[in-house]
Amino acid sequence: MKKTLNLAAVDLGASSGRVMLARFDGDRLTLDEAHRFLNGPMQVGDHLHWDVLRLFEEIKIGLSRAEQMGSVSSLGLDTWGVDFALLDENNQITGNPFHYRDPHTNGMLDLTFELVSRDEIFDRTGIQFMQINSLYQLIAMKGSAALGAAKTFLMIPDLFNFWLTGRKANEYSNATTTQFFNPSLKGYDREMLARLGLPTDIYPEVVPPGTRLGSLLPSVAEEINFSLIPVIAPACHDTGSAVAAVPMENQKAAYISSGTWSLMGVEINEPVITSQSLAYNFTNEGGVDGTIRLLKNVPGMWLAQECRRIWAARGLDYSWEEMTSLAENAAPFTNFIDPEHPDFLNPPDMPVAIWGYCARAGQPDIEFPGAILRCIFESLALKYRRVLEKLEELLGYNLEVVHIIGGGSQNRLLCQLTADACGMPVVAGPVEATAIGNALVQAISLRYVNSLSEGRQLVGRSFPLHEYQPQNTEHWAESYEAFTKLVD
Repeated sequence: MKKTLNLAAVDLGASSGRVMLARFDGDRLTLDEAHRFLNGPMQVGDHLHWDVLRLFEEIKIGLSRAEQMGSVSSLGLDTWGVDFALLDENNQITGNPFHYRDPHTNGMLDLTFELVSRDEIFDRTGIQFMQINSLYQLIAMKGSAALGAAKTFLMIPDLFNFWLTGRKANEYSNATTTQFFNPSLKGYDREMLARLGLPTDIYPEVVPPGTRLGSLLPSVAEEINFSLIPVIAPACHDTGSAVAAVPMENQKAAYISSGTWSLMGVEINEPVITSQSLAYNFTNEGGVDGTIRLLKNVPGMWLAQECRRIWAARGLDYSWEEMTSLAENAAPFTNFIDPEHPDFLNPPDMPVAIWGYCARAGQPDIEFPGAILRCIFESLALKYRRVLEKLEELLGYNLEVVHIIGGGSQNRLLCQLTADACGMPVVAGPVEATAIGNALVQAISLRYVNSLSEGRQLVGRSFPLHEYQPQNTEHWAESYEAFTKLVD
């Protein structure tokens, strides 16, 4: 019988990071938090950056604490997508990595389309058009000293893995978020990069999820009192790891990875790169076991997070439970917003941005926190229904259940509203899906778990799941009609 396996899962999100210790006893998986820390953009002059040096220090603190909780057998690391670091010939960062919300990408899509058309870029990559994508960040850096000195391109998790192991590699699931990875070529599209006037020789090998990158560097191991354990690349894109942990039994299942962003989609075997998927701005990102995550990336709890931040600065320091209660007690179906509207990308004051949007749309005044939150949650639920309809159209069949994973799965109101709006059951959980999926891929790589399917069964019996049945669906038809007029 195999011994209990202790796996360190480093999971960095856009607003916080955590190091979790996953324990697998052969039948069930448990998860304990070793270290949690804040993350977010750092303002330097007119630009937003990531403080990667501080984050690396927090990672090492977390790993040290995980080791104290149990002898760690391996570690894996995941982060958000699209952002990257550039290294010079001495393997030093050529500049502080940009945060994806930095305004330097404003106008870069139009500039890019002057060189390579929108249709051709989608045909080559299958990736959703967002100005935050790595491609447009590189376009914004053309002519800069940082890009001119670059010898190596590493996505953010790849940077940390390089600092942990000394190996330069780009993990597949995160590489696909760049919008210059070509699934037909199974690598970066250097021809397209050349036509865009971007470097073609700075990209290292792309490795699949589950790759053993190497052992922890002796210098790192000595600093944090660790053995030379293997470092395994899970799905290094956090959504890729989260989707690996969705306890799907029904093949006709959709998922929503609900956090700062809402990523709603399905898991399929081949990308859907068609005129319809382009028109609907869907994306085909890489997953575990060579799968494709056909999904749409829309703003999620970001809207409520920003409201909470603004209200706290004004002395109204609501807990998430209090915010849910405020929304539950507010009148339904009074105001709607399009969560994808540019007004909500990074406003200085989210409640004011929502108020202004509703006023321009001729909707009732919306000032009180409960009404604003109700508007956010109902609008998200209606957006999910819209995305679900488009997914079914692209797939050619009806979906039967929605799984909500991540932090948003704890919001009972949003889960129920999603079931009501979509008219189908919602299964919520697990909450820490990204860390769980990270650990699962490590366990598969170490051959403690035989397959992704077996791993998902393990998740289903190891963590609590909550089911929400649709209610009052007839009241949503009129609201959905009003909502579609805003987003179409």
